[in-house]
Amino acid sequence: MDIHFDKVEVRFEGRTVIHPLDLTLSERRIGIIGLNGSGKTTIARMINGLVKPSSGRVTVNGFDTLAQEDEARGQSGFIFQNPQNQIILPLLREDIALGLKSRKLSKTDVTAAVDAVLDRFGIRHLGDRRAHELSGGELQLAALASVLVTQPKILVMDEPTNQLDIKNRNLVEETIRTLPEDVIVISHDLNLVEGMERVLLVRGGRIAADGEPARVIGEYRAMHGVPA
Repeated sequence: MDIHFDKVEVRFEGRTVIHPLDLTLSERRIGIIGLNGSGKTTIARMINGLVKPSSGRVTVNGFDTLAQEDEARGQSGFIFQNPQNQIILPLLREDIALGLKSRKLSKTDVTAAVDAVLDRFGIRHLGDRRAHELSGGELQLAALASVLVTQPKILVMDEPTNQLDIKNRNLVEETIRTLPEDVIVISHDLNLVEGMERVLLVRGGRIAADGEPARVIGEYRAMHGVPA
């Protein structure tokens, strides 16, 4: 990935939530940690254009998220903290196909693309199921399929292991490890992010630490009195 934040600030209702930020992201696996309200999700959402910078510039693989919004958004997919909210149509298969609507593909090509992404995650048997019928792990895989059917190069995931039992958490963690796409994970799950190449610690709308996972996680624990 090639993501640049150039003197980026974000303000909501007169309040600065992201202070001037200069940052380059290029590693294939990046974790973002911090307390609730620290600004970590705001930073991540700027990558997909879900949050616009109040000033400064964000580019994703060379595309400006403001001046080239459609091209920039096509570079990345975003999976929200509650994947059930991401599946909006009654059946999973229909929801995945919705992501291809703007591509003007034939019905045959859409069906083939949907089947391929369901097969990729071993969930073709879930294609005619409804979101409320799926387990937590199945929901995360369904959300992955609905985003990756459009073939983004970068995947941003907000709390992918939140409220999962150990079996489903292990399933999701293993899936993240084996994805060929570049992945950015926002998480309170320190066991998950310690396997990343790089970790960012966000505090008060600023990057408080950035670098090798063990060091950054250690600083986070020390900052908040959490034993290792």
